[in-house]
Amino acid sequence: MMPSLNQFKRFDVREMIRAGVEPFPFIRERVGKLKPDEGVIIVAPFLPSPLIEKLGSEGFASKVERGGGADWLVYFWQETDGTLTS
Repeated sequence: MMPSLNQFKRFDVREMIRAGVEPFPFIRERVGKLKPDEGVIIVAPFLPSPLIEKLGSEGFASKVERGGGADWLVYFWQETDGTLTS
């Protein structure tokens, strides 16, 4: 289940990409620190399909929205199966 929107932190990578900086290590660091009830919103100047595929293979769920102009918003959170462990 997707966390509530107030549990998401925004990470805008548009300037990094314009400057020629690869944002993946920074994104990876942020998603790696997420608690089960938290998420991150990546703001990108294009649809980051490889990122969605890579993080999806690591158990992260995602939701994609069009932003303003050519920008994209991608929400990532840790997928849980809803079961509790003792």
